[in-house]
Amino acid sequence: MDITTQTQWCGIIGNPVEHSLSPAIHNAAFQKMGLDLVYLAFRVEALGDAMKGLRALGNARGFSVTIPHKVAAIPFLDEVEPTAKHIGAINTIVVDEGKLKGYNTDASGALRALKEGGALLDGHRVLILGSGGAARAIAFALATGTGIAGLTILGIEEAERLKLVRDLRDKTGIPIEEGPLTLDMLRNWVPHVRTLIHCTPVGMSPKVDESCVPANLFRPELTVMDIVYNPRETKLLQEAKAGGCRTISGLEMFLNQAVLQFELWTKQPAPVDIMRHVLESRFV
Repeated sequence: MDITTQTQWCGIIGNPVEHSLSPAIHNAAFQKMGLDLVYLAFRVEALGDAMKGLRALGNARGFSVTIPHKVAAIPFLDEVEPTAKHIGAINTIVVDEGKLKGYNTDASGALRALKEGGALLDGHRVLILGSGGAARAIAFALATGTGIAGLTILGIEEAERLKLVRDLRDKTGIPIEEGPLTLDMLRNWVPHVRTLIHCTPVGMSPKVDESCVPANLFRPELTVMDIVYNPRETKLLQEAKAGGCRTISGLEMFLNQAVLQFELWTKQPAPVDIMRHVLESRFV
């Protein structure tokens, strides 16, 4: 295929895992739908110059944005949708009549994964472990897109955690509790929530034997989501499942953020089964 005559999808790349995952998922979806599109991955060093280049690509439809550019790309956009603006980070750019509009499908993808996974959200408090970029996206998605009763955020980095809590209180008004991610705080909060979302790197390959939640805190009425997707089933999820919990893999969030990107770019339903097959084939 001569890609010079096609609409080009460009990934602003930072996360090495996504170098192969995102192109594989999206190109399989384009092929399945018979779309004359291609997704290409680029590592970007000079972001400002790269963003100028995006505007010069007359046949471009959209782009992915990954770490470390999710925040820095925002000043170069014409518009940012409200949730992404609150979060202060994007992962998706849509080109519409020459304008660049930013979205955060990490947030909406996580919310879809939680709802499809059967998490009890409306009227219940949610516990988030971690306060980094993923935790921030998920917290704002929950605060603005559900009827949760409140959020408890436990994190190691105090300044980062307090900034997230302050922003959530200022921008959403949702009841927030916070504290350090310690065993005592986990013992205090886990029994009082129906959904726990793990947003730290603990348990990620190669340190697959780690978990920050003691196994004896899990109970059948709890839903546990881990945003770590490598390995596919982390120690946290294994122990939660053994404790009778409903579990949601990080692959679900990754899949749903890609599905939502596809739908923003193409304005048609994504072939979810094909995208899931490609993603799951990478994590046997």
